Amino acid sequence: MRTFRTVLEQKIHERRMSLEEFVQFAGEFAREHREPGTLGLRHLQRLVTGKRENGEPLGRVRLVTARLLEGIFGMGIEELLREPVHEPVATVGGPPGQAVVDLAVAVDWLDERAGWSSGTAREKVHVAARKLESDVLLDRQAWRGKVGRSQLVGALRAFYGDVDGYGMYRARFGGVDVATTVLSRAEWVGLSASLMDAGERWTLALGQAPRAELGAVAAEAAVARLAESAVLGVRLANLPLYRLLGFESDGTVSGTLGQVPFVEYALTADLLENELVDAVRARSAVLPLRSEYLPDLEAVLDLPGRGCAGGVVALCAIARPHDRFRGPADYALLVQERSGHVLNTVGQLAVIPKGFHQPLNDLRGDSRIGATLLRELEEELFGRGEVDTTLGGSRAAAPMHPGRWSEPMRWLAEDAGRLRVECTGFGLNLISGNYEFAGLVVIEDEEFWPRFGGQVETNWEAAGLRLFSSLDGDLVTDLVGQESWSNEGVFALLQGLRRLREVGGERVRLPAVEVSGL
Repeated sequence: MRTFRTVLEQKIHERRMSLEEFVQFAGEFAREHREPGTLGLRHLQRLVTGKRENGEPLGRVRLVTARLLEGIFGMGIEELLREPVHEPVATVGGPPGQAVVDLAVAVDWLDERAGWSSGTAREKVHVAARKLESDVLLDRQAWRGKVGRSQLVGALRAFYGDVDGYGMYRARFGGVDVATTVLSRAEWVGLSASLMDAGERWTLALGQAPRAELGAVAAEAAVARLAESAVLGVRLANLPLYRLLGFESDGTVSGTLGQVPFVEYALTADLLENELVDAVRARSAVLPLRSEYLPDLEAVLDLPGRGCAGGVVALCAIARPHDRFRGPADYALLVQERSGHVLNTVGQLAVIPKGFHQPLNDLRGDSRIGATLLRELEEELFGRGEVDTTLGGSRAAAPMHPGRWSEPMRWLAEDAGRLRVECTGFGLNLISGNYEFAGLVVIEDEEFWPRFGGQVETNWEAAGLRLFSSLDGDLVTDLVGQESWSNEGVFALLQGLRRLREVGGERVRLPAVEVSGL
């Protein structure tokens, strides 16, 4: 699908790195291998195009830069800067790549829902992709990231107004007031339901989701999403998501679930965030996609009448023993910055683990929120890439079988008192209409940190990982007040801190979370 200008650009894309991330990686590589070469972002942007800014050939590359790139990729600089050979998407006798299969599913879905003749969507996506430059799209991501959460809250409050019994989640923490786009109610934010035993009850409804017929504006927006995803190399694996049909909170987590294809979510509801961000930046109140998909709060709350996908995001707190440099025993609180390769919340802060609520292989068994949290813990922090749903379906019959667990997960499972997993809140994110389960994952045994702390590492979905101490109220308060939080991320952070303060004992010295607006 994507056409690369140089082999260098292709190789960086294959590593699933943005140009900014590769510049940082190259600097680290140079230091580790004592290479004198350096690489700046603007220099790399010229190299991947194979031309100077005025369109003339690059000319001779500095020797130290050439040596650095040759050392990273194991091939000559001339090979790296040539135009790659564009091979057909499928070779004779072999299957097409998974990305090609997913694209075929997406364009077929788009043809059907837009009422287009077969092949129309594919041609439209190809035409749109040829007009796009990855650097331009990365710049667009950057300025979209400058639109603050408070601006989005204000825009959605003006669009939707109020409904009795519901409100947009707000809280005060250490003198900092935080507003979010998460629509909730009082009983939904008072949860402390265990997700490790019988604290969940889900009913599966196997009927078809409402058919999403697309108007002209919605169809063209879907084409643009597919073209941008192809150019940026964003993963779009068409696996099923759970669809929420009903939710109850009576001290447990229970409700009714159906299914919706990921491609339907990605090409409909997930387009609403960028539309809103662009409108806020342009100071416009015109939101045609939102007016079509979620025109009012009645539509938002009509779960059976729409394809309501969602996910789970949890604050992870790991007990640490006393340290002569750090001080008394505490919890390490983990916060991630989302990378440029994820479908949404690019560059925003979020707690970790975070993931879509979706099955792997077992539709009924995987329906529990706790199962999703443990899977995301394995994937995002313990290095289990085989449970990464964005890579496609799993070949293992039971990917989360205890025999396949990582060493840290196996150790945690040996004693039931080592791990606490709870649901701390629920809401509907007005950004896209998604349902959001806020959670808290607490590793209670402080022996975990000396044993496995060095193995805790994020996967490709995060551009970085930050640690905060549960004893450092000042830094955590400053963290809570940052505008770069995703709405569901700060919702889960505050709900997690509220619960951690109740159960953490002397390891926690943090301000109270005062929820309002519900």
